[in-house]
This record gives sequence, C-alpha cells and structure tokens, in this order.
Amino acid sequence: MVSHAPIKFGIFDWIDRNRLPIDKLYEQRLKLIEAADQHGFYCYHIAEHHGSPLNMTPSPNLFLAAAAQRTKTIRLGTLVYVLPAYNPLRLAEEICMLDHLAQGRLDVGVGRGISPVELSFFNIEAAESREMFREALEAVVEALCTGKLSYVGRYFSFQDVELQIEPYQRPYPPLWYPTNSTESMTWLARQGLHTVVHYQSMPVIRELFDLYQRLWNEHRNNAQRLNAHVTEPIYGISRHVYIGKTDEAAWEEAKAALADFNENTGYLQSQRGDNKRKDYLNDFEARRAEGLYIAGSADSVREQVRQHLEITGSNYFVASFAFGSLPHEQAMHSLRQFAQEIMPAFER
Repeated sequence: MVSHAPIKFGIFDWIDRNRLPIDKLYEQRLKLIEAADQHGFYCYHIAEHHGSPLNMTPSPNLFLAAAAQRTKTIRLGTLVYVLPAYNPLRLAEEICMLDHLAQGRLDVGVGRGISPVELSFFNIEAAESREMFREALEAVVEALCTGKLSYVGRYFSFQDVELQIEPYQRPYPPLWYPTNSTESMTWLARQGLHTVVHYQSMPVIRELFDLYQRLWNEHRNNAQRLNAHVTEPIYGISRHVYIGKTDEAAWEEAKAALADFNENTGYLQSQRGDNKRKDYLNDFEARRAEGLYIAGSADSVREQVRQHLEITGSNYFVASFAFGSLPHEQAMHSLRQFAQEIMPAFER
C-alpha cells in the first residue's frame, strides 16, 4: 500500500434539480455542508455541469465561496472545473480568491468534460477538448506558481500578464482528476494527482488503484510532477449512500430518489434520442449488484462500506447523501448516522 493513514471520508454532490425553489435547494445544501463540517468529513466536492438538471451549480466557485463562509475545517473542492470552458487567466484569479476565502481549504479538481453535448454549448468540439484541457492546465498552473502568465498555445495565449493575487496554499491547492479509464489513471498517477472513481464495479476500481499505487510510488520523488507538493496520495471511491431504519425500507426509499436523480443524469442525452445512459442507470438491480449504491440500516451500511474499501483498496470513501427527490431531513439523517455509526469504525 502507498499510504497507511486512516481512511478519510468525504462528500460528492451534483446538486441535481428537485421540486424545491432553487434558493431553498441551495440553502439546504449549505446546511448539509455545515453538518459535514461539524461531523469531521474531510472534503466536500462539487460537480460542474451546464444546461442540465443534473447540476444546479454551473459556477462551482460561487457556491463554494458561500460554503467557505459557513464552515471552518472541511476542505472544499471542485470535481471538476471543466477546463476547456474556462479562460485560464480568469480561472487562476478565481482559484486564488476562493483559496483565500476558504483560508487554504480549497482543493482543485480538473477535467476536460465528459459530456460532448455540454461542450457543444460552448462551441467546443469534443475531439479538441483533450488538447484544450492540456493547454488550460499548463496556463493555470503557471499563473498560480509564478504570479505571471505568458503562454502561447493553439487555444489560449497570454503575454506578460502579472497577477496581483496569489493562492493561499503554495505553490497552489492540491490537484484532483477523477477518472474511470486506465489511460487517464496512468497519467494522473505519474503526476501525483488525487483521484476519485465513480460508476465502476469494485474489481475494476481495484485494478485502477493497483495501477495508481504502483505508478505513484515509481514517480513519487519526481520534483517535476504536478502535485509534487503533495506527499500522501488520495485515491477514493464514490457511492450514493442512504441509511434508513431497516434494510428493506432504506433500499425502497433510495430507489425512489435515485429514479429522479437518474432522470436528471440522462436528460440531455435522452432529449437527443440517446437513452443508453438512462437505460443503464434505470436497471437498478444490476447497478445495485455492482455496488454503485449503498443502502440499509447503519449496521448494514457499515459492512457494505467495509467491503468496498477492502475490495477496492481505496483510502478515501466519498458519499453522496443528497440526490433526486430524497427529502432534506432524510439526507441529513443519513449524514449524521454515517458520521456517528460508520466513520468511527475505520479509525486506525
């Protein structure tokens, strides 16, 4: 194993559309983050999507700035900034601002965007997104490290721009890159980036993390890697989690809420006649069998989490407590039960 530190527990959130007015939805989520802060969760991660009911925070920085003012210790992170959709100069400046507002609690997740439909909203061709991501990341990292930005690329160019602000964390906040692919895992492990895997079965995740650990160890002394300032890698698994009174009741309640969440997840594709994503997610029993969802009584959930950690080899477990039509009170109950009944069992 690369790391022998205690298991960390975090939260991943899409903030998908439900029946509430959006201002009420935001306030409920901020209350959930306050509770996570009080109960010792490591980090709150938020997604970024555009033109989709999957995500009501298309500007993650705005929402995390609000969360920073309501919390004290929990780290706050993006999973991810869709880099091709950003001007690197503006993003670098906003990262600096947010890192100071959070007093050094910001984590920066980056990606190229997984939805060709959403990229098309910005007139970005999916085939070009990888190169745009590479250029944007290089430019942002240069700006954060040096306080200056001189960069000439195909998509982004800057000449002798001097930033008047620097990040709170030096040289910059820890970088994350979530992935499900061997190719991306190879790159991010060599660079020492933290990672989280969504929507994969446990054996597949184990293969990815075995690769990650091996490559991270091989390159850990490379001072040129992107996360060279990070000495302990974090490689996590993300799951929807719901704790109810009994196993049977919990699974039924989770299934109903996930049906709405899955509708939001596949909305853009299904509007264009592509129902593959929605059909995949709507096969609830198959996804449950793969371990994509965790539900039950507190005792049952504890054993499921233990199984997920042991099989995947993860050192970080990321739970999504609020999703779809699940009432706020039930999401908060799950979070508190998880913190009180599950997390202490994994303290080493």
